[in-house]
Amino acid sequence: MKKTHFLVSMLALALFSSCQNGDENDNESRGSQEVHSKTVNVTNHDGRPFSTGSGSINGKFVSGPGGGVLMQGFYWDVPDGGNWWNTVKGKLTDWSNAGISAVWLPPASKAQNGAYSMGYDPTDYYDFGNFNQNGSVETRFGSRTELEALITKAHAENMQVYADIVINHNSGGQSQANPFTGTSTWTDFSGVASGKFQRSYNDFYKNSYGNNDEGAFGGFPDLCHANPYVQDWLWGRDDSVGKYYKNVMKFDGWRFDYVKGFGPWVVNNWNSNVGGFSVGELWDSNVNTLEWWANNANSSVFDFAAYYKMDEAFDNGNLNVLNDDMMWKRNPYKAVTFVANHDTDIINNKMPAYAYILTHEGYPTIFYRDYEEWLNKERLNNLIWIHNNKATGTTSILYTDNDEYIARRNGYNGNPGLVVYINNSSSWQERWIETNWSSQQIKDFTGNSSWYPTTQGDKWVKIQAPPNSYSIWSLNQ
Repeated sequence: MKKTHFLVSMLALALFSSCQNGDENDNESRGSQEVHSKTVNVTNHDGRPFSTGSGSINGKFVSGPGGGVLMQGFYWDVPDGGNWWNTVKGKLTDWSNAGISAVWLPPASKAQNGAYSMGYDPTDYYDFGNFNQNGSVETRFGSRTELEALITKAHAENMQVYADIVINHNSGGQSQANPFTGTSTWTDFSGVASGKFQRSYNDFYKNSYGNNDEGAFGGFPDLCHANPYVQDWLWGRDDSVGKYYKNVMKFDGWRFDYVKGFGPWVVNNWNSNVGGFSVGELWDSNVNTLEWWANNANSSVFDFAAYYKMDEAFDNGNLNVLNDDMMWKRNPYKAVTFVANHDTDIINNKMPAYAYILTHEGYPTIFYRDYEEWLNKERLNNLIWIHNNKATGTTSILYTDNDEYIARRNGYNGNPGLVVYINNSSSWQERWIETNWSSQQIKDFTGNSSWYPTTQGDKWVKIQAPPNSYSIWSLNQ
């Protein structure tokens, strides 16, 4: 859901020089370097969609050992006019070739503002741009036929498609007398054009089931999930919203909007009855709250704890905060990491943040405008490749200070893992670190350093990182 504090950062980051300092054969003793090492007790995340194989074959994505990457396929106020589904469809092959395994779409059904709505004010869950209601046939994004063509194309590219699901509130109903409020409320949805999931005042709070649930949003009628009729239409019956989206429209998963507005049992029941990948938008930086919700919802959750720590680290010059707790450290299988989205965009120094989420555990998300408009696509594609092919195993934090952060992915099932070195300072930095590899040559897969050092027999080696940038090291193979 769009938040009032939405900020837009249109910082276009310049390519950093790939020049290097020092001698790649430098045998300086590491004894003069103070190295702090911390192992994060988390399991590696190899359970995301399309978690086997590697590379891209004829434009069809097959993820490598590191798993897949999610693309948020929209931003707030994408162009209206009904062409967005076609726009996204036209990019799927390039995204697949880049190593992106799934795309998250905006709310696809007809909303109160019809052809002008971003979809977060839903009226008829079964109108995908094929009924003339709320002033238009098509949605802002296009027609049902165009949406189905997009989903078919994504599946042909071996990519999954996630639907943005708004079930906290509805909008666009007609006025009716409401005995529970003693007033008239906009809760009459008996005339929805699809004829499915017709609603009235007793399907919204306050009603015979109570006065309220966990939260309402924006003055919209607050859907009552305690009502068995609502449950049946959302996930129970064969033509419920969830099952229709999955079995008829062929969506593969769900991004649940504003899950603070209802109990985690709602998403748990949806997932149990419908299936598919799911992630909740629980806008909270408290990692305990995120973990509690994810466990009770049986769902992934966006890692807002990591998001705010990255802002402090990369924008405010305090990389030490990356030692703090985050959802991906608690449970990487249920953590979806991100640098920006359609609601919030507070991180200005984005490339180090993408280097962070694409080398660490969790399921990383790329924001459409960062990829297609604002940042350097070649550098992002490089990070996606590194993620898919090298980012395996548990994570050990090797060194942190205000300006430098070094972490090691310890490898998994024969994959060598990597070492990422992020440097916020204005000069080249070097550190001795302990790797996964004994007496083997390594290289920086970003190309920012031209060193090709060989690790010592005890696995130690000196690496470097360019100013205001990063390097990512693994076996030269």
